[in-house]
Amino acid sequence: MRDRQQQFAEALRRAHRTPPLLLLPNAWDPMSARQFEAAGFGAIATTSGGVAWALGFADGEKAPWPEVVAATARIVRSVRVPVTADIEAGYGETPGAVGARIAEILQTGVAGFNLEDGTPRADMPVRPIEDAVARIRAAREACVVVGVPAVINARVDLYLKNVGDPVSRFDETVRRAKAYLAAGADCIYPFALGDMDIIARLVTALDRAPVNIVARAGTPPVAELERIGVARVSIAAGATLAVMSLIKQIGEGLHTSGRFDVLEHSMNRPEAQKLFEPRD
Repeated sequence: MRDRQQQFAEALRRAHRTPPLLLLPNAWDPMSARQFEAAGFGAIATTSGGVAWALGFADGEKAPWPEVVAATARIVRSVRVPVTADIEAGYGETPGAVGARIAEILQTGVAGFNLEDGTPRADMPVRPIEDAVARIRAAREACVVVGVPAVINARVDLYLKNVGDPVSRFDETVRRAKAYLAAGADCIYPFALGDMDIIARLVTALDRAPVNIVARAGTPPVAELERIGVARVSIAAGATLAVMSLIKQIGEGLHTSGRFDVLEHSMNRPEAQKLFEPRD
């Protein structure tokens, strides 16, 4: 398993540096992961929100860590492509604790993971840069010890948290991104940044180091993002929320009307069964 995991990690890293842009769907369970793999994606990410909701908890490190690890392991086992895990801020109060969590999540077979610098605290919406850097460094050291060159996607939450004015926010994003890359991160994830001009400026400021953008309905297409130098695009909880919206529509329609035409579907049971046939 370790050889395969190492190969997946190296392949995932190369995908950040070579065309075409790496488009990652975010899965939350084996069913969604298998569907994305069957659609042709060569790598899959998890979504912390989707995983937490599927486990019966709110997002924001509310799901118990052992359950997150187990859910991630099930996703990894269900596909034959690299998986990168969204583990939020690393489920640890200290860099040492984060390193221990990384060692544990690597045991699932993941090829990469996210680490965010945001916090739930109103008085400190993002961690001090020194703390965030120490956590990334500890994560990289854990990867070295385990022997897996996992891809670290360092999330910068200044745009998500609306920290500072537009000028200082951009400058601080650049400062943090450079520090995170120097500490061992492979990709920078300015979550909630959607302005194409600012994204292009960020890519240039980072000497075209890999930048991950989250896509929502209305985000310019992949070709436009690739044109300005974006290396990776993920959809976060977008697919999860779309599926949840459909379930809500089915539930409300069935309860209100008592009619069963809301159960029309384009996928039949044999197709679903085939998706989960045993594989070597």
